[in-house]
Amino acid sequence: MSLLPSDYIGHDAAWTQWRRALAGERMHHGWILSGRRGVGKSAFAMAAARELVAEDGVPQPDGDHPDIRYVSHPPKNDGEARKRVDGKPFELARNIKVDQVRELQRRLTTRPTLGSRRAVIIDPADDMEPGAANALLKSLEEPPAGTYFLLIAHRIGRLLPTIRSRCRVLTFPRVSDNEMDAVLSRESPQASSEMRAAAIAAASGSPGGAIDFVELDLGRVHALMRRVVDHGDPDFRLRGELAGAMGNRPSRDKQLAAIELARAVVADHMRSVQGEGIPALVETHGALVRLAGQAPTYNFDAGLLVMEIGTLLANLAGSRTPANG
Repeated sequence: MSLLPSDYIGHDAAWTQWRRALAGERMHHGWILSGRRGVGKSAFAMAAARELVAEDGVPQPDGDHPDIRYVSHPPKNDGEARKRVDGKPFELARNIKVDQVRELQRRLTTRPTLGSRRAVIIDPADDMEPGAANALLKSLEEPPAGTYFLLIAHRIGRLLPTIRSRCRVLTFPRVSDNEMDAVLSRESPQASSEMRAAAIAAASGSPGGAIDFVELDLGRVHALMRRVVDHGDPDFRLRGELAGAMGNRPSRDKQLAAIELARAVVADHMRSVQGEGIPALVETHGALVRLAGQAPTYNFDAGLLVMEIGTLLANLAGSRTPANG
């Protein structure tokens, strides 16, 4: 099902700020859309960009718009690029490259095609390599006439402070449990109430993450991760079951979802950890964050990745302490 901008929960405040600025005399040229992955920032960016470039009396295309430039991860190499051209699955590069930003800047030397405004979406901007970020900074410092930048950021702290200082920030909050349940009922009606509850707990306020949980059948994976954290896995039996629950050849999407699921399990575990258990918790969370950053583009062996996740979670066993103990 294709969602309309109005279907996304938690966007009201962002739309209010955007449209107030759009109606003003001087629209700011740089915007950061900040929030968790899966809350609909990309959909907002595209809908907002279309509002920005549209002009009265000028027909607007339904498909790709000549005055909206979208920059994201390129194919990993020439071979992967050929796969994309052929319509086959392809691997992405780890970062948005400096050459992409420079090519974008060359295109920005021309006038917009249909009107007086042009939008540039970079998704996600926090995955730009250093050279790309520095190149973009120059455009933010001296933006071409009629050009506006929408930078999607899942982790705003990874953006250069100089980029952040030149942009207005639209914050997309986590979605409440009740609203998440409504989203799942609409988008994944096949999910049982138990599955929805597990998805909501695992996704930590991200509707996209909750839908992935259901569609990728991660219920058993979630249950096993919690057992590993609660009881440990001295004989590797639970880690073996975890690998089995993931399947022999899990898709890249399922691998990424499993990492995010493990992070959610760690976040839930945090509520019951005190004192000596905190360092292990911080170390485990940091390792999962690194995996989350690497997994979209690294060619991990799926079985080894699952075992590594299981081992990180097993290291937390025994860190739980009573609240008054």
